[in-house]
Amino acid sequence: MKIKPLKSEVGKYLKKHRLEEKFRKAAELFEQNMRHPSLNVEILEPKNLRVYSFRVDRKYRAIFVVIDNEIEIITVTNHYK
Repeated sequence: MKIKPLKSEVGKYLKKHRLEEKFRKAAELFEQNMRHPSLNVEILEPKNLRVYSFRVDRKYRAIFVVIDNEIEIITVTNHYK
């Protein structure tokens, strides 16, 4: 599935936390095989909202929704805060 271009605030967050390269690699892997085990894709609660996440690295996750067979990254967050 194709990932839509990132919103500017998501890009700024990635840059601030020095995650640009890690995100790029995770996004490429996601587009090739969204079920790859290292991404650890999961649906978030409440499940009826159909919001998902995938792992950028051990600490950060990208939160996304599926719109018209495309992925829109809502935000990237620290998984442990």
